[in-house]
Amino acid sequence: MAPHAKWRSASWQAWILSLLWLGHGLWAMSGRWPGLGLVKALNYISGPMLKLSAKWEARREARSQQIYDLGTAEKEIAQLKARVGLFEMQEVREGPRRAEAEEAIRLLGLKQQMPLETKAARVIANTRSAPFGGLVIDQGTEAGLQPDQGVIAPAGVVGRIWNAGQRQASVLPLDAYNASTGVMLARSRATGVLQGTGPGKAEIRYISSQEGVQAGEAVYTSGLDRIFPRGLLVGYVSHVRPRDAELKVEVALSAPLDRLSVVLVLPSKPPIEVSPPAGSGKGQP
Repeated sequence: MAPHAKWRSASWQAWILSLLWLGHGLWAMSGRWPGLGLVKALNYISGPMLKLSAKWEARREARSQQIYDLGTAEKEIAQLKARVGLFEMQEVREGPRRAEAEEAIRLLGLKQQMPLETKAARVIANTRSAPFGGLVIDQGTEAGLQPDQGVIAPAGVVGRIWNAGQRQASVLPLDAYNASTGVMLARSRATGVLQGTGPGKAEIRYISSQEGVQAGEAVYTSGLDRIFPRGLLVGYVSHVRPRDAELKVEVALSAPLDRLSVVLVLPSKPPIEVSPPAGSGKGQP
């Protein structure tokens, strides 16, 4: 046999013996159940990796749950916004009808308490923003209306009929520049003429500077113009200042002329004295 073959055979034998001795040593060190010791060693080595893997998996699950919850919340918010939008649209559609119904209920109460033959009418146009504009109602000569009949609302006096057609009539509101109405002050009982000065405003002429008029004082119809009976609420004094021999008395009108939907038309030349109804539209002078 060649020398290198002998050497190679001796080397393999030495390696085999070394592995046997190493295996025997490991078996001796691992105790009676070497498999159990090996498992413990493997568990000890792989423990940190298992814990790290468990934490990573828990984090992934938590993040996935957060993403799911966020998506669900966004969907619910979108649904709620859609419902709110529908409610708002419904409110916009139903708001004017509801306001008109409420106004009609108040007007019916005023009509029942007013001891006069009145006619209800709906406001179909409001041109107060235009020069010489006013209100247009859906009643005319067919319903017996004629110029200079008074028009009132639950909140107060509106104006007078300016022109009457067959089925419609135009109303001159109290705040028109060419409107004039006989009025009296609640506290001093002084009388004057109310003249319009612009949207929602008017002033009383011919009040003596000797009268003690105060801001906030109620203003009523005097009945002297034979268009309105005495005691219907017109508005409240907003400002007072002297002007030569008379006072300049500014009045904020009580009737919401921009938002009227229904009104009552008084008969022609009503009596001066009429028992005031309880509630809105007519006050206690």
